[in-house]
Amino acid sequence: MDTVTLGRTGITVNKNGFGALPIQRIPTGDAVHLLRKAYDHGITYFDTARSYTDSEEKLGIAFEGIRSHLYIATKTPAQNAEQFWKDLDTSLTLLKTDYIDVYQFHNPAFCPKPGGADGLYDAALEAQRQGKIRFIGLTNHRLSVAAECIESGLYDTLQFPFSYLASEKDVALVEDCRKHNVGFIAMKALSGGLITNSAAAYAYLAQYDHVLPIWGVQRESELDEFLSYIGQPPAMTPEYQAVIDADLAQLAGNFCRGCGYCMPCPVGIQINNCARMSLLLRRSPVSGHVSPAGQAQMMKIKDCLHCGQCAGKCPYGLDTPALLQRNLKDYEEVLAGKVMTPTNF
Repeated sequence: MDTVTLGRTGITVNKNGFGALPIQRIPTGDAVHLLRKAYDHGITYFDTARSYTDSEEKLGIAFEGIRSHLYIATKTPAQNAEQFWKDLDTSLTLLKTDYIDVYQFHNPAFCPKPGGADGLYDAALEAQRQGKIRFIGLTNHRLSVAAECIESGLYDTLQFPFSYLASEKDVALVEDCRKHNVGFIAMKALSGGLITNSAAAYAYLAQYDHVLPIWGVQRESELDEFLSYIGQPPAMTPEYQAVIDADLAQLAGNFCRGCGYCMPCPVGIQINNCARMSLLLRRSPVSGHVSPAGQAQMMKIKDCLHCGQCAGKCPYGLDTPALLQRNLKDYEEVLAGKVMTPTNF
């Protein structure tokens, strides 16, 4: 079994974290079943957020009575101390606990620090003194903010997108966390669903012994896949490397990661799906994307105002309006039968 220690926190867990964003989409009973099955089979790190609708509540139900045997990380999108305390109290209540192991600032546009006018870091220190949180973390999609978080010496953990599609700068960030003894939590290890071989994804991340991937789980079949890696962790092989090389050739570069920070769109375009439709059509069953609902969603691109709001909020600096137009063109060609994809209608 592979284990990982999150930097100076000393938290040591199996190298499979449970990402609890997707369980907000399923009934409570199903979510509780998945969470308990994950715990019963060796997963002990669970990541959620105040912003994930009822995800925290489902964790609270699932882990009542066994709280001390596992680790819970959650997040606050608060922009000031008042909202910080409100979010923390809500999270503690819903999670049915009196402490949170890793409390993270959720994708702030800046790196909170002591004495800041926002009061966020000072509030976190006070919550730590009160025993309500154990460690202070930060999640982000911006390299500059993430780098500042590490260099500041203020943060115990950093959560950042990391997969085998990572850039050299991303890899350098991961190594910087090792150097500064900051726990690195890898979100989007499957790149928002664009990576379809989870064993290859696991094998790549296993090369970094200080990185904890959190896998977004919504279906039992997905959970079973990751649970199988506890007993038999995939290691890098020429076959997995070939999969990675092929994906890098197709996916690396200026593609939408589906993070959703460009949302909402003033005319209702589902940017985080529409801006990567060309890739989704090639990497997942086409039928769901060309349904009447899927077509209506894509045709909303024609209503784009070219206001630039989405591009201004993209943490990857993408020209989102242009990306949307390219994806619409590809989509219309698929509908017209001009382009065949590797998957069947």
